[in-house]
Order: sequence, then C-alpha cells, then structure tokens
Amino acid sequence: MNKRMGLVLLLSVFVLLDGCSSSISKTDRQVQTVIVGTGTDFPNIAFLNKKGDLTGYDIEVMKAIDKELPQYTFEFKTMDFANLLTSLSNKKIDVIAHNMAKNKEREKRFLYHKVPYNYSPMYITVREDHNKIHTLEDLHGKTVIVGATSNAAEYITNYNKTHGNPIHLKYAGQGSNDTANQIETGRADATIATPFAVDFQNKTHAFRQKTVGDVLLDTEVYFMFNKGSQTLADDTDQAIKKLEKNGTLKKLSRKWLGADYSKSSFEQ
Repeated sequence: MNKRMGLVLLLSVFVLLDGCSSSISKTDRQVQTVIVGTGTDFPNIAFLNKKGDLTGYDIEVMKAIDKELPQYTFEFKTMDFANLLTSLSNKKIDVIAHNMAKNKEREKRFLYHKVPYNYSPMYITVREDHNKIHTLEDLHGKTVIVGATSNAAEYITNYNKTHGNPIHLKYAGQGSNDTANQIETGRADATIATPFAVDFQNKTHAFRQKTVGDVLLDTEVYFMFNKGSQTLADDTDQAIKKLEKNGTLKKLSRKWLGADYSKSSFEQ
C-alpha cells in the first residue's frame, strides 16, 4: 500500500513539473515581441502629449490590437518619419504604424495586411479667408503643395497627366509647418489634407485653413510589415475585424480624429 501511494505521489510530481514546463514554454517561447515603428509629431495620429507620452489614433489602435493577440507583445520605437521605411527594410522594426497608405513602390518592398483600419478622406485645403477655390478646375493655373511621396502627390500627378498639366505641383520641404507657411504667405494656393489634420492645425497654430468641395480620394490606411511576416499580418487583420465589430475603431476614431473614419466616406 505504501509503495502504491509513493508511486501515485511520484507521478503527481511529474505531472506538476510537466505543467510548469508547459507554462514556462508559453511565456518564454511562444510570445513574440513585435517592434512597432512610429513617429512623434503626426498630429492626432502618433505624437507626444503634454505629459510626454506617446499616443494618438494609430498608437491606441495598436495597443488595442496587442490586447487581442496574446501571442504577441508590442513595443513602440519612435523615430523620424524619413527613417521608418529604412528601419523596416533593415528589420530594425517589425511593423510601421504611421497612417501608411499603399502605393506600388511600397508594395514591391513590403507587406500590407488586407483590412484597412482607417480611411483618410482628402479634400482641397486652402487658407480660411480664401473663397475662390472649391474644385480641381478652380486649381487650374494654381500651385498645390503636397508631400513628395504622398497619395495626394500621386493623385494630382495623375490628374495633370489626363488634363494637360494645368496644376503646378510643389513639394513640401523640411519642417512640419512648411505647407501651412507656404499657403499662408501665398507661395502656394492649396494643399490636399484631411479634416482632422486641418482641425489640429487650426487649434495649434495661428495659420487658419479650411477644407472645400467634395472628397477627392478616400485613402485606405494600413500597417506595413516586412515580407515574410504573413502570419503577423493575418493575425492583425483578425484583430482589426474584432475591433471594428465591437466598436473600438469607431470610438478611437471619434476620440482622436473627431469623426468616424473607420469606414470609407463613400460608404456612409
């Protein structure tokens, strides 16, 4: 009887140790650290608040995705926007969260997930006291300033190709206020921007702008991954679907962007 009891106790110890071993394995081996690259000066999207904390729509969406995916732990790494693509290419980061749109050049080098987590409606944007520009036709003979690699630049370039180059396209220089400065001083007549970017601009700077006319394009926004990160991209899609369904994306969009941009403007 004592031998039998001893054998039972010994087997119980083995089972307990095996359970501990499985727990350690899940903690140490199965949870993958994901380095999220982002910036600190993108208003409403990824920026430092008054306390110096990193926050904004993209940051909070990433944190919500992290909660939905226990097999990963997300860590943020901040840098200048110009260094994000290089850092992703060199695998110093695993994903970019910085309001990134698709374009052919990026798709050749990097991987996108499939479900947009945001839509950025782009409007013609002018100085607040300017009342003569409302449409693309009104921009004929005028100067439009945009980011060199932006979807807005591609949009105006394509428009020019099919309309005889009527719009003078100008690229913004260094500094977050270069576009606003050039519009304010009359060196540019307009830009292409989202309502939430204009709203932030008006709240934080003396330069006043407004959006005019209809939505020109509704840019789908994604996170960007390295090639070979298909599992992570697929898991991100599953998390985004849950966040869209339970209203988290809508809630965060309204909080940080002032309206629900979790769906396309053309669907609402």
